[in-house]
Amino acid sequence: MSGHSKWASIKHKKAATDSKRGKVFTKIIREIAVAAKVAGGDPDKNPRLRKAVNDARSVNMPADNIKRAIMKGTGQLEGTNYEEVIYEGYGTGGVAIFIVALTDNKNRTVSEIRHIFAKNGGQIGTQGCVAFRFKRQGYIVVAKDKAGEEKLMDIALNAGAQDIKDEGDTWEIITGPDKYEAVLEAVKAAGIEISDSNVGHLPQDYTKLEGKPAQQVLKLVEELEDHDDVQTVAANFDIDEEELARLSA
Repeated sequence: MSGHSKWASIKHKKAATDSKRGKVFTKIIREIAVAAKVAGGDPDKNPRLRKAVNDARSVNMPADNIKRAIMKGTGQLEGTNYEEVIYEGYGTGGVAIFIVALTDNKNRTVSEIRHIFAKNGGQIGTQGCVAFRFKRQGYIVVAKDKAGEEKLMDIALNAGAQDIKDEGDTWEIITGPDKYEAVLEAVKAAGIEISDSNVGHLPQDYTKLEGKPAQQVLKLVEELEDHDDVQTVAANFDIDEEELARLSA
């Protein structure tokens, strides 16, 4: 996961600020509604909805907001009809970018996404142009000062994790989407603090960047992530940790 996972952790911390909180709520509410629409409003029977509800609780979203979002998804309350759309493209240096969005107007969204790519030195691509370079997986990030490798490996692998990677100052647990919840709960049950976790499209190869290209790609990814319709952005850049921290300060 390399540079992009460290960026994800930085963004996770940034999202805790008040200025970002409303946008985070909006994105999670959309995900709850779509998850409920696709597979029903019972979190116990709908893993996607269960994760979205857990995400909502993790940012202290009021229970009434969660309930209303579910009811809009199931049609019990009137709400906007959102559709999941995938966008793919390239950033500076050929970095592959994979975007998942929820929109009520595909023409508007694709126009805005194309504009963000263009003004930041990137280019939106055709369907499938980079999808093969990503795989849907779960990831759980743990700081090395919170758990030793042997203990963490024992807990994670016994719960169904696929791998544990050494990423400098963190351990990164990789899971299949279906094992993510079980591994996450096992790590939490052991009293180990988690820096970041999610299910997303993880890069299967990386493009090394530094200097101005690195700065351009980070700006592109940040603007894409900030777009109201965008739920997740995956990118296969690898930027040295010190430079990444400096550029994102």
